[in-house]
Amino acid sequence: MIWLTWRQHRKQALWTAAAILALAAVLVPTGLAMRSSFQDSGLGACLRALGHAQLVDDKGGCEALSERLQNKYESTAYLAVLLVLLPVLAGVFLGAPLVAREVENGTHRLVWTQGISRRRWILTKFGLIGAVALVLSVGYALGAAWWLQPLADNGLGRFRYLVFDVQGIAPIGYTLFAVALGILAGTIWRRVLPAMGISLTAFIAVRAAVELFARPRFLPPRTLSYAIDSPLTANRFAGSWIYQEGVRNGTGALVVPDGRIGCGADGGPGGGSAGCLARVAQEYGPGPHTNWQEYQPADRFWTFQAIETGIFLALTVLLVTVAVRRVRRIS
Repeated sequence: MIWLTWRQHRKQALWTAAAILALAAVLVPTGLAMRSSFQDSGLGACLRALGHAQLVDDKGGCEALSERLQNKYESTAYLAVLLVLLPVLAGVFLGAPLVAREVENGTHRLVWTQGISRRRWILTKFGLIGAVALVLSVGYALGAAWWLQPLADNGLGRFRYLVFDVQGIAPIGYTLFAVALGILAGTIWRRVLPAMGISLTAFIAVRAAVELFARPRFLPPRTLSYAIDSPLTANRFAGSWIYQEGVRNGTGALVVPDGRIGCGADGGPGGGSAGCLARVAQEYGPGPHTNWQEYQPADRFWTFQAIETGIFLALTVLLVTVAVRRVRRIS
């Protein structure tokens, strides 16, 4: 059974290996260049000195270095989109044809009369294909985390969309779910191309639903407030996931959405701190005015990863269970 599975899927395995090598040929040189620039520019040392506290006194030192690196590698960050696509490609090209191709070609009638039960056949195939997908997902998650580290440390953070999705343990859940979804689609539509299209569409829909609606509610967010004339400011290099931010007046109303006001001794525009505070009070109502944000702290990254991975592993078990039952009913 193992030998038969390899014979049937060796072309997909070879194409997968070629795609991984091609992707590595792009990511390794750019990753080395980014890491070199990150350290040689002094940004790495600056951020280590700044730390991960929510409120810091940066004085613009790290901001200037950060902006240079961002301008240099701004377009490179879009390569992360390619990494996000890898799990669904495993489902489309490894999962969807697993049952659909057998039924479409009619070879399932011969296979299922050779003393191997349908349940053993589907579980063995899923186990082998799933094991390959598992190894690939672990390797690609580690590689993506290595490649993205300079960009994540430079203010993107590991919680950012696309960044969260390609590192940690979440890619394992995504990949196994995609393969199971492709297998189930093949048992329903029983033709390769429709199964590929349906599994692709369903994967995108489920991923979008979890990412946009479920993930922000995994844990209650925290809030941070500090006076607009404080010498400290929110640390954008802390790696937090910012839900929303702005400026609130003395009544608690959000008067400046998606913005900050700095009236520190050195930061307030003309008239110093007192003049800045007076103008803010005149424009936005009575004080005290505070900068405010709602966020998930960076130290919850692995908790969020575990929750989301658990969701997709549970869905994988459910899909495989349904697929096994459907295979047993195929004539």
